[in-house]
Amino acid sequence: MNAPDAAALERVLTRRFGSSVRVGDLRRLSGGASRETWSFDAHDAATVHPLVLRRDPGGQSGHGHTTRGVEYSLLQRAHEHGVLVPDVVLLLDPEDGLGDGFVMRRVEGETIARKILRDDEYALARPRLAAQCGEQAARIHAIPTGELPELPALGAREQILQYRDTIDALSEPHPAFELGLRWLAEHEPDRRLTQEPVLVHGDFRNGNLVVGPEGLRAVLDWELAHFGDPAEDLGWLCVKSWRFGAKEPVGGFGSYGDLLDAYECASGRPIDLVHLRYWEVFGTLKWGVICQVQASLHWSGAIRSVELAALGRRVAETEWDLLNTLEAL
Repeated sequence: MNAPDAAALERVLTRRFGSSVRVGDLRRLSGGASRETWSFDAHDAATVHPLVLRRDPGGQSGHGHTTRGVEYSLLQRAHEHGVLVPDVVLLLDPEDGLGDGFVMRRVEGETIARKILRDDEYALARPRLAAQCGEQAARIHAIPTGELPELPALGAREQILQYRDTIDALSEPHPAFELGLRWLAEHEPDRRLTQEPVLVHGDFRNGNLVVGPEGLRAVLDWELAHFGDPAEDLGWLCVKSWRFGAKEPVGGFGSYGDLLDAYECASGRPIDLVHLRYWEVFGTLKWGVICQVQASLHWSGAIRSVELAALGRRVAETEWDLLNTLEAL
């Protein structure tokens, strides 16, 4: 993976800050199989700006992902409405020679879930996180849709069809996924009873949350944002894969009650546990199919990657989680 051109970054940031800028400590951050995230410091005459460059490899967006320009706009709107997100600095121009991306302020903190769930440094944060996530989800869902860029509208029915097509295209037998799709279709929430579509983050989970000793600091990775059911974000946060071995159902750090009570308090709109758990089932199936797709990119030779290959083992894990969740329901 080629590093960004530091000289090009310096030219762009010099225009933005109005004084000569020197880039230092440029390094790629771990995580993210489909996006590049580079941390660096921008030094000008007065101060040091801790920044992050987020861009698409080769300047291409993945299927189902927003462009970096759309993500930049979403972060702007979210910041204006009080959501904990990094402050965006500038959107790259194609002529900058840095690809499709943008620069944002770096939020210090931890994103590695296993550390957040186990290290003593975050012992005080853990009991607060479920409620903090409920509050932030409520703020995201309250952003007026008329202020947002064009996004796909994806309810339960549309996504069931989407993942049915994906499974069929991969031509691999997965009876657990077939059972899951049938259950989801049979238990689809009545559209007359669900709320109007809202902005859904789409990847609201442990791993995309920046956490400090005091609790939640920022919500990252908005590339799967769309309009849909607000319960989708809450259910995705509760998928067992994002608990990383911890017992608490919400991200491994909290209870359903903590999450739902905080969400209702912040939004004024209740989401019942049955509705949330529908989307937890959907999220479990969704993650399993995503793992299957990512692994296929490796073994087909399209993208040779140890990270993508390793995701292949997670398919069986999600099938097991899906069957256990369906049995419990």
